[in-house]
Amino acid sequence: MELTGATEPGAPSGWRLVRSLSLQRRITVAAMSAAVAVACFVRFGFGGRALVSAVFAPVLVLLTAIDLDRRLIPNAIVLPALAFVLVAQIAFFPDRTLEWVLASLGAALFFFLPLLIYPAGMGMGDVKLAALLGAALGKAVVLALASTLLVVSAAAVVILVREGLGARKKAIAFGPFLAFGGLLALFLGVR
Repeated sequence: MELTGATEPGAPSGWRLVRSLSLQRRITVAAMSAAVAVACFVRFGFGGRALVSAVFAPVLVLLTAIDLDRRLIPNAIVLPALAFVLVAQIAFFPDRTLEWVLASLGAALFFFLPLLIYPAGMGMGDVKLAALLGAALGKAVVLALASTLLVVSAAAVVILVREGLGARKKAIAFGPFLAFGGLLALFLGVR
């Protein structure tokens, strides 16, 4: 089973991709983004952690919609989000700078190595999204990645059972699974 979510060279800008989503999908993304942002303030109170999370979580919702629609994770969205989250984390929690940086690099490396071995199986967009998860979650990125792999494995088994062994080469968007793991770790992870 091939996972997709690559950022393609010459891909449309982030805003063009957002506008290319159907009206219903844009409304759903806006509603879900607002809901997760509010949930961040409810869960974490009003402070640095809530602010970073209230940016991070809606970005995951948007990237999920785009990846499901286009099978790519645009640099125009994921890279500025990564920069903002990493800088904000360091500004709000300077004593954990090493954790934010290492978690970001480690999560990216975790997916970059398989990309080197089998480039068709995953895209660089997934690697960059993993870096964003690490920057936002710190040590809790381990929970995000573990839950991502568990859920994507279950989905792969369901697809194989339903469609047969011929579905082994079927491409599925990996970004939504990473986003799910990220949100799960954000709200349930311990820091």
